[in-house]
Amino acid sequence: MLIRDWMSNTPVTAKPSTSIMKAAKLMKENHFKRLPVVDDDGRLVGIVSDRDIKEASPSKATTLDMHELYYLLSEIKLADIMTRKVFTVTSEDTVEKAAVIMLRQNVGGLPVVDVENKVVGVITDSDIFKVLVSITGVMSGGLQFGFELSDVAGSLKSVLDDLKALDTRVLSILTNYDDASPGTRHVYVRIQPVSEERGKAVIERLKANHNLLYWARDDI
Repeated sequence: MLIRDWMSNTPVTAKPSTSIMKAAKLMKENHFKRLPVVDDDGRLVGIVSDRDIKEASPSKATTLDMHELYYLLSEIKLADIMTRKVFTVTSEDTVEKAAVIMLRQNVGGLPVVDVENKVVGVITDSDIFKVLVSITGVMSGGLQFGFELSDVAGSLKSVLDDLKALDTRVLSILTNYDDASPGTRHVYVRIQPVSEERGKAVIERLKANHNLLYWARDDI
């Protein structure tokens, strides 16, 4: 899955000369928590978050009057507070790569840049959630089964053969090695919605023939 298919391709950006007051307004109006900062050619030069703006703003306990406060907020520019080392991705990178960067760097979104470092989009943790929902097929409901299978070629085939014999339709298959024992893998298979009676038959056959870790019915 490529970022180009999931990113927001109409990014809202600001200039280094933008005041933090205007930047805060842009964030509030567009319901996001970070703002890429670009130069006059649209090239990325920094990024600011809502936390950066809060930390740069006067405390609520300030003795400044309203006019002084507005003047101060209009004088502080993004160039003064922005982070200049920005983690980025390209539209041809995978969504998985973006998720790893966000997780490792503890950020909720990344600017998407082209070969000239111009901002062409933004991908956020909300976009990652949409990808997760899409690839699992959970919106179609059905049953999900978790298996511990041997990490050898063909170990999944017997599971799929059983599901085929029971005339079920597979919606998604996901694999995880991180939590599995050595020499095994965890495999998660979702099938189309079935009746309670058919569901029981499927569960009993899978329990009898495989190491079934769990099953869950999603009624979305």
